[in-house]
Amino acid sequence: MSHAQYFMHLGCNNRPFEYAADLTQKSINALFQQATKPYSGLAPEALKAQLEAVDLSKTEPLIDVISTVNHLVAKNSILVQHAHTLAHLHTPPLIASVVAEHFIAALNQSMDSWDQAPAATYVEQIMVDWLCKTYQLGEQSDGVFTSGGTQSNLMGLLLARDWFAHKHSGHNIQQDGLPEYGHKLRILCSDKSHFTVQKSAALMGLGERSVVTVKTNVQGQIDCHELQLTIDALKAQDLLPIAIVATAGTTDHGAIDDLQQVVEIAKNSGCWSHIDGAYGGALMLSKKHKARLQGIESADSVSVDFHKLFYQTISCGALLIKNKANFNTLLHHADYLNREGDELPNLVDKSIATTKRFDALKMFMTLKAVGAETLGTMYDDLLALTEQVADLVKQNSKFELCCEPLLSTVLFRLSEQGTLTDNEFNQLHQTLRLQLLTSGDAVIAETKVDGKLFLKFTLLNPCLTIEDFDSLFNKIESTATQLITQVKNKSQEEK
Repeated sequence: MSHAQYFMHLGCNNRPFEYAADLTQKSINALFQQATKPYSGLAPEALKAQLEAVDLSKTEPLIDVISTVNHLVAKNSILVQHAHTLAHLHTPPLIASVVAEHFIAALNQSMDSWDQAPAATYVEQIMVDWLCKTYQLGEQSDGVFTSGGTQSNLMGLLLARDWFAHKHSGHNIQQDGLPEYGHKLRILCSDKSHFTVQKSAALMGLGERSVVTVKTNVQGQIDCHELQLTIDALKAQDLLPIAIVATAGTTDHGAIDDLQQVVEIAKNSGCWSHIDGAYGGALMLSKKHKARLQGIESADSVSVDFHKLFYQTISCGALLIKNKANFNTLLHHADYLNREGDELPNLVDKSIATTKRFDALKMFMTLKAVGAETLGTMYDDLLALTEQVADLVKQNSKFELCCEPLLSTVLFRLSEQGTLTDNEFNQLHQTLRLQLLTSGDAVIAETKVDGKLFLKFTLLNPCLTIEDFDSLFNKIESTATQLITQVKNKSQEEK
């Protein structure tokens, strides 16, 4: 049976690929046009039951499968395009990126050796070169596309570990494993850094306790004075600081550390400097805010996520390093894949992944269709809107602002605690967030700051306007009032 006949057997016409793609796109278009809420509101138990009821042992015509996925999956997914989807670092993707996914899936290139992805290999290297130039990392810089910030941070710290061991004692971790002093190695970051720093330390065999966190100010930025004191204290204990992680856009606050000072401290302390720019690294394209990333050009490694403020489909990230020679610690030759003496580029030489996606095409098409300047303008507009939203909070007596926003994150909570205990007041905010989600009215997040639970808006959608927040705040306020009434009634009944 031919490929075409096979798809015809599943219910398609004599142009199976076009038919299936067209049917899927029409389903998605209808969903976007008809949806009025960011989530269907279907309860978790009901959603799970409906999906588990699908009998995977029985096949159906593809047209029916597409219909099933549309009704059970697509219609019960979070619509990242909706104005009231503000919880996480998920963006509405640009059309250029969605179209690129079509090419990526259909061509199915494996980005490990040139003979598997000839054009794709060059496209990725072209994009890496553009990124290194954009971040001004210098002539010896290089990079590789990754699945996102987690992989990028892991790779950056992995290179830092091996670099330090070689510098400190000539030890080759790639060949001989951790050195005898491995238990003394320490990684420093702020107490607001992403959890992948600890996760990376565990995966590298150093353990989460090898990560030493440094306190931050009220806006979530690392205290550089405390950082230096911590390094000095570690060395006084005969411990070995190997890397310092600075953050350009923390998940909770959107805080950008003083990158220049952190990198300088790392250099003077004999440490590798890694900047987690997964969230705020995109500001390099902004004319108004680029200066806030000053110092990033001197870092040893930088993580960048494109599925955040570059508006790409998930997943898409990159690790950039200042000295490409440090990628050698990842190099391993395989006779069937990247033989020694190969003159053509094999991207597996600088990646912890073998098979990986052709995600660079998404940024390639975006730059051609949208342009870096337009992306930068989108960030400027988004940050201006964030300040307006923060002003709305300050002007509303029902809410209080945690701190002035530094990127596109707004933290706030109810202003009146009444007779509720601190734990009860925190629980109220958690219930409020879940109520808004399960009703389908809004998808917002929560986080704790100094033991207090705050609601969180993460503004990423470039199509948002200040008017979108009027109805949202009204809904939050009315839902909170209902929940407070329920708590009071329950308390009276218990008495």
